[in-house]
Amino acid sequence: MNYEEIVIKIIVSGGDARSHAMKAIFKAKEGEIEVAREELVKASESLEVAHDIQTQLIQDEAAGNGKDITLLMVHAQDHLMNAMTVRDMAREFVDMYDKFSTH
Repeated sequence: MNYEEIVIKIIVSGGDARSHAMKAIFKAKEGEIEVAREELVKASESLEVAHDIQTQLIQDEAAGNGKDITLLMVHAQDHLMNAMTVRDMAREFVDMYDKFSTH
């Protein structure tokens, strides 16, 4: 993969993760807690793909083979961090909906 493809992969994986996390919240709100938890797993799997790519880029840079930082890379990192935050918050929402539905 060339650099642009790598960056796009981070963006797509982050977007997929965020979508799964939001779906988890919607499903939990509807009382479908198990489906919501499955969506959280999917979100984490998508984040793992993006994180693995990011880790490789960091290792390449540490080895002296860094790439120029582009606006596209900044955008990709923003997507990734946003997706991680949304996934973490979605976990809390799912747990909250689960707790309230059992009381």
